Amino acid sequence: MRSSAGVAREREAAVTALRGKKAVVTGGSRGIGRAVVQRLARDGAEVVFTYASNAGAAGKVEQAVKAAGGTAHAVRADLTEPGAAARLMETAAERLGVLDVLVNNAALEFVPTPLAELDDEVFDRVMAGNARTVFVTLRYAARHMPDGGRVVNISTINTVRSAPGIAPYAASKGAIEQLTLVAAQELGPRGITVNTVSPGATDTDLLRATNPAEALAVAASITPLRRLGEPSDVADVVAFLAGPGGRWVTGQNIRASGGLA
Repeated sequence: MRSSAGVAREREAAVTALRGKKAVVTGGSRGIGRAVVQRLARDGAEVVFTYASNAGAAGKVEQAVKAAGGTAHAVRADLTEPGAAARLMETAAERLGVLDVLVNNAALEFVPTPLAELDDEVFDRVMAGNARTVFVTLRYAARHMPDGGRVVNISTINTVRSAPGIAPYAASKGAIEQLTLVAAQELGPRGITVNTVSPGATDTDLLRATNPAEALAVAASITPLRRLGEPSDVADVVAFLAGPGGRWVTGQNIRASGGLA
């Protein structure tokens, strides 16, 4: 049995795992992104995170992090715009000085649409907001991240459990998974790990806004753990990969899906 002193040491190690580290999280004002920002800050990192338009939600994240003793800075960025991701990384460098942890979580909201009804503009916009952003930020990491850094890219279980109407979204996330594999090979010699985390159905405002209650019940019922995921479930996996415990894990796609494959 562990002593109370041993438990206390473990807790202290958990909350200081990223002390002094500087992190960037794209899409950090809601849902999984918000949970990731709060968890990395709780572990000691100073975090720059992006939001698309909801300044109020971003401000609440900053306040919550500050109340918990951490530091987070919101940056507005429309990552579908050419040059936006590069400008974000420049802004983060000015604020943080160095990039130790990069979490690519931002994803363009997309209304499921059959292939026959999709136009080029929608496809290009989704690919730009999702895949191009990861490409640009990974390129920045390859050029500027110090040895021993961490990159985590958020994908989706939908790259292996597809569904009608999500072609641009699934394609963009599949591209992210391939970028992860290549970057892990290229950056590995410098001790930089690059991994993908693929959530299953996760209980966020967006999920509930875009799915009827019956669909959510079905999603929970077919998941081995018999529930929807919580944003913190995914954030904990990201924090592991971003911290010292993840030093020997790279080039992997971890399905944080409650066992759904």
